[in-house]
Formats: sequence, structure tokens, C-alpha cells
Amino acid sequence: MSIALVRTRALDGLNAPEVVVEVHLANGLPGFTLVGLPDTEVREARDRVRAALITSQFEFPQRRITVNLAPADLPKEGGRFDLPIALGILAASGQIKSARLDAHEFCGELSLDGSLRGVRGALAAALAAGRGQRSLVLPGINAEEAALAREVNVLPANSLLAVCAHLNGQTELIAHVSSVTGPTVTSGPDLADVRGQSQARRALEVAAAGSHSLLMYGPPGTGKSMLAQRLPGLLPMLTEEEALESAAVFSLSGAFDAARWGMRSFRAPHHSASAPALVGGGAIPQPGEVSLAHHGVLFLDELTEFDRRVLESLREPLETGSVTVSRARRRADFPARFQLVAAMNPCPCGYAGHPTRACTCTPTQISRYRARLSGPLLDRIDLTIEVPVVSFEDLSGVPQGEPSAPVRERVAVARAMQIERQGVPNARLEAGRVEALCAPDAAGAALLAQAMNRLNLSARAYHRVLRVARTLADLAGVARPGAAQLAEAIQYRRGLDGR
Repeated sequence: MSIALVRTRALDGLNAPEVVVEVHLANGLPGFTLVGLPDTEVREARDRVRAALITSQFEFPQRRITVNLAPADLPKEGGRFDLPIALGILAASGQIKSARLDAHEFCGELSLDGSLRGVRGALAAALAAGRGQRSLVLPGINAEEAALAREVNVLPANSLLAVCAHLNGQTELIAHVSSVTGPTVTSGPDLADVRGQSQARRALEVAAAGSHSLLMYGPPGTGKSMLAQRLPGLLPMLTEEEALESAAVFSLSGAFDAARWGMRSFRAPHHSASAPALVGGGAIPQPGEVSLAHHGVLFLDELTEFDRRVLESLREPLETGSVTVSRARRRADFPARFQLVAAMNPCPCGYAGHPTRACTCTPTQISRYRARLSGPLLDRIDLTIEVPVVSFEDLSGVPQGEPSAPVRERVAVARAMQIERQGVPNARLEAGRVEALCAPDAAGAALLAQAMNRLNLSARAYHRVLRVARTLADLAGVARPGAAQLAEAIQYRRGLDGR
């Protein structure tokens, strides 16, 4: 009678808790029992492991086998437990040496012929293995992804036999070194393609410089989506830590793309998306669009067409930068530090305020249409601008707007000032630090006092005006926000009716 212990990782959000695979062999009628809240995929490991051991010329023990996946209260899902279960059985039955098991983490799905298939969440597993100071053995197809965690010893293998030879000291697995370079500037469409829209271009630069949320409204075809798609190209490069966090979320969702490593994500879900699709959910919690947009841009086109309950679910992530998905037996925390950009029409027909086309909507219809957006949600958006119809002269003439590169340089300088001064972009300043770091001069303070009284700004709006004014001051290279910066920041707080 013997017990073998093999460690692996169950991916619960980005904080992967350790799962110990305990294998117990006992005398009695042959059988194979899996305990520890396994789901259907994990229970099916019994057949995959048995076939893989036999085809790999190992002996499958004809004894009572009990596999415990500890901790018992954590639901287990996926095929990543196949490899550690097989190794546990082999170690418990004395067919491989167990001395080196404790220095490794194992994850991988077994084919019936003993080869290893890829698993979801390899990067998150590598980060967790690094925290435990253990080497990670995983399928070769996941090696490039896992090796992005550069301080982790990643040992790729293509078969169960290769892993066993490594543990027995016969043929060592070779550590994989990532060939991927560091974060790069996000490629995408150029801002020079946008004709006219000088105010919208300015707002886009301000949003990029301070990581502010932005709402654009205007008639159809005025360039709202076009502007939003160019925001990632204006943002500074990700740091190594930010790139790892973003890639780990994609790894968890099974959508990791090495070609996009180090680039800011741009997520644009359809307006029919449900709340779990947007903020995360499922019986076994999975990251939603707000987490996939971590350190990137979340673009909500046709904002008023989203279900109101779906939009209200954005309120907490916009404030906290994270999402907690709670289920009866599972809870997961996902990062959601995204930059929100939204676009909408001014009315149901889309032509309110159009210079040449008449709006067919009644005031009641317009009011009902705009009421789909709640006051608390709008209060959390820093910049609101109108995107008017572009004139024929602007459309047919030679493009006069700046390309993305010089704008990105100004944004990078302003963002660097913010990081040096306070450690975070202006939009993420805590309320307690706003007064000290964003205090305007005397003229700016007087103007802000007038705006508070006339526009009935909330306390949240007051702080957001100061944050935007601080960003405008950083772009202008001045030490404190003045009347000019406060006036522009207040202008961005105007409602959808322009007041």
C-alpha cells in the first residue's frame, strides 16, 4: 500500500491555488475512484489515463485506486489533471521514481496513445508555479505561452514517456526559452485617416493621456467607431507586468495569441451581449469582455441598444478595476482595469441635430431613448462629446489631421509624468489624493465653483473634472490646472443635450 503526491494547478482566476493529486493503492477488487469535486471532463480522465498507461507500455495496477484532488472544496474542471494523475499512479506503483516529483508542477491532457495535448491557462499556471519556485512540466504546444513568465523553468514534453524519462533521470527535458520580444506599440489603423472632427480627435488624445472613459454621440456615419478603433494606437506601450497580466487573462479564456503579445487589446462586444459575457460568469467562472480588455480598450458601440441591466453591471468595474464572480460553490476574482469608449446616436432615428436631415422622433421618444442610460453610469464617464456631421469639403479634401505617431508621443510624455508623480494614470487617482495632486490655481478654482453651482455636479463629477483638468495640464506642460484647463474639462462634462 502506498501514496504518491503530485502537484498541479487548478486555475481559479489569476490566483491559481495549488491542487495536490493524492493517489492511494489498496488491496481488494480493482477499481478507479476520483474524488475532490471533479466535473465530467475530470471524471473521464480514468479512461484516458488507463489507455495512455497501457499504450505507453506501463502496467496499469490491478488494485483499488483512489485519486483525491485536494482541496476537496474546490471544483476541478478540464483535462489538465490527466498527466499528474498518471504520474501519481506510476509513482505509487513503483514504476517511476518519486524523488523529483515535489520539485515540479504538472499539467497536461493525455491522448489515448500517451501523447500530450494542450491545455487552457498555461501562462497563469506558469506564473503560479513561479511563485511556488517549482519547474512546470506541460505539453509542448503550450511552451511558448508559458515561457512568457520569464523567471519560470518551463519544461515542455510531447508524451507521458518523455516526462517519465525525465523523472527517472534518463533523458532530461530541455527548458524552453521564449523567443518573443518585449511589449511593442499596438499596431492598428492610423488617426490620419479621420477627416475633420478636430474636437473628437482632441478628446481622444485627452482620454489616451489620462486613461479616461469617453462617450461619443452623433448621427450615423460621422466616424464614432472609426475614432474608437484608433485609440489603442495612441496609448503608451505596456509594461512587462501589464503585458503578463493581460496575456494571462487571454490564457485563462483559451484565446491566447502569441502574435498579440505585448499589445493592448481592443474588445468590441455586440450589443446583444449578456451580463455574464460582459463581466464574466458561468457555472465555473470565466473572464468576460471587461477582463479581456484589461489594460486595453472596451468599445461599446450602439450603447443604448445594450440591455440596461448589462450596462449597470459596468458600474463596479469602472470604479474598482476588478470583477468578483460569485457562485454557490465557487468565487473568482478577475482584473478589469479597462478603458471604456462608447458610441451612440442622439435619438432613435439618429438624426437629432443633423444640419440637413429632419429628426422624426418626438421629445418623449428622445427622452425615453436617452433614459436607457442611467445617471450613475453617465456620472462615471469622464468625457462626453458630440461627433457632428463631416462637411463635404473635409471629406473630399486632403487629410489634414495628425497621424497617430506624434499624438502617441505627446500621450507617452504626459503619461510618464503621471506615473512619476503618483504611480497611476490620472483617471485612477483615489479621491483622497485628488485634492492634493489636482488642485487648480485661483482662477481655475473660481471657475470650478461656478460650474458646481450652475451644473449641479455630483461629488464624483467634481473629482472627475479635476482629474481631467490635471491631464490637460500635463499635456500642456503646466504645473497646475488653470482656468483654460478647467473650462475644457467642464465642457467635457456636458450632458447629451449639450448643456
